[in-house]
Amino acid sequence: MSAPFRVEVVTLFPRMIAGALEFGILGRAVSRGLLSVATEDPRAHTSDVHRTVDDRPYGGGPGMVMKVEPLLAAIRAAQARLPPGSVRVLMSAQGEPFSQALARQFAQAPGLLLVAGRYEGVDERVAQLGVDREVSVGDYVLSGGELPALTVIDALARLLPGALGDERSNVEDSFTEGLLDWPHYTRPEVFEGSSVPPVLLSGDHAQIRRWRLAQAFTRTVERRPELLAKARLAPETRRALDEFLAARAAGEEDRGDSR
Repeated sequence: MSAPFRVEVVTLFPRMIAGALEFGILGRAVSRGLLSVATEDPRAHTSDVHRTVDDRPYGGGPGMVMKVEPLLAAIRAAQARLPPGSVRVLMSAQGEPFSQALARQFAQAPGLLLVAGRYEGVDERVAQLGVDREVSVGDYVLSGGELPALTVIDALARLLPGALGDERSNVEDSFTEGLLDWPHYTRPEVFEGSSVPPVLLSGDHAQIRRWRLAQAFTRTVERRPELLAKARLAPETRRALDEFLAARAAGEEDRGDSR
């Protein structure tokens, strides 16, 4: 059996990371020996009695900033436990957007180190000296980097062979080809007057796939049209999308002519 994919998280709240690893796909990946997640607390690298990891920002302003010395020492201690070539990432609002493509990239690395900041931010020298890149999980403000780090770990774990109950799941997930997912249904067939689309009950797998693609296209066009410009579609899917868009445009023209 191959060695587990190793992740190190530098965090002031190790229990926050450990608790999430007990459940769902993450828990399964850990228990099956596919994923190993360890933590390093910057407080362990302080030298004063109060274990100080933050200080007031130079230049004034609200909040506190994480100090460079303990944070960088924690990063280096965690890095020493990872295979050479592992990627070091600071979870940061200033970073590049996290995506499914980036999750795949991380999953192919020898290992991954995630730095979860707190307070008003981290000393800029941490970004300069201690990490390879900065990554953001969205345009909003959180209290710290632990939840973003767990988001990255969860997305990565799904890509590890054997982590999912059905390996087709990570192929058909939203964003895998750059499109949103299609609607899903299960029993009962009718609930409060709302029925499962008949095509899903037909047993015609080619027709079901066409319906699902059309639904994925519709959702992406209506909800996240910007995804289409950078979608990495298989040739068959690209042809189906072009046909769908052409038919949609023709339908809109017909409705315009009838008004």
